[in-house]
Amino acid sequence: MAGLDTTGSNPDVSLLYDINGLAEDSPALLAKSMEFVGEYGLLLALVLLVVWCWWGQRKRGKLDDAASSVAAVVWAPLAAGIAVLVNVPIRGFVERPRPFKVHDGLEVLVKGKTDFSFVSDHATLAMALGAALFVANRKFGLVGIALALFEGFCRVFMGVHYPTDVVGGFALGTAVALLLSPLAMALLTPVAKAVGRTRRVGWLVWAKPALEGEGAEGEAVAELAQPPVSGPDERDLAA
Repeated sequence: MAGLDTTGSNPDVSLLYDINGLAEDSPALLAKSMEFVGEYGLLLALVLLVVWCWWGQRKRGKLDDAASSVAAVVWAPLAAGIAVLVNVPIRGFVERPRPFKVHDGLEVLVKGKTDFSFVSDHATLAMALGAALFVANRKFGLVGIALALFEGFCRVFMGVHYPTDVVGGFALGTAVALLLSPLAMALLTPVAKAVGRTRRVGWLVWAKPALEGEGAEGEAVAELAQPPVSGPDERDLAA
């Protein structure tokens, strides 16, 4: 199928030249840094953000709360993977060539890109992670979305994508993360609860068992450890 419009009269192309022109005017060190950040750095930062969010969500007070929160965090990388898989047939259908194969004068910071341009995998991955994190935790989600937006800017800055490639990636990543979230939570939450009740790996879901004996057994131990409640006289003596 013929790709999207790539003529110079297209505002998409004009914006491409405007943003990519910043790379040509930038110092070599800055351009090299943007190359690393746009290709690897921001995705790595998003992965670390997911890990950080997971670590905090484990510390919710009750197992049910921690399990549902951790399930939402686990959905983030799964959503990113599904979104990229959905993008495979989209790329094959649109068949839009990379901008540097059509337009002269672009400053291409990453060489060797031979696949199609629409939709951007990097933008799709980044926004799927950000949007799914937003479901799990608003603060972490906002940081993730901000990183995803910067990722999209970097892809155009590097000369490897049109702006609409990035916008398409944002839309695809957001759609997968949000539309499939209810189904994902319905499937992942029971699994997270079951894992949280185990002795060996319960800490992956709930940090509380480490203090109470782990999982459902820990809850039973905590209940047994509490003094029996008898008459009012005994309660007064205990006080």
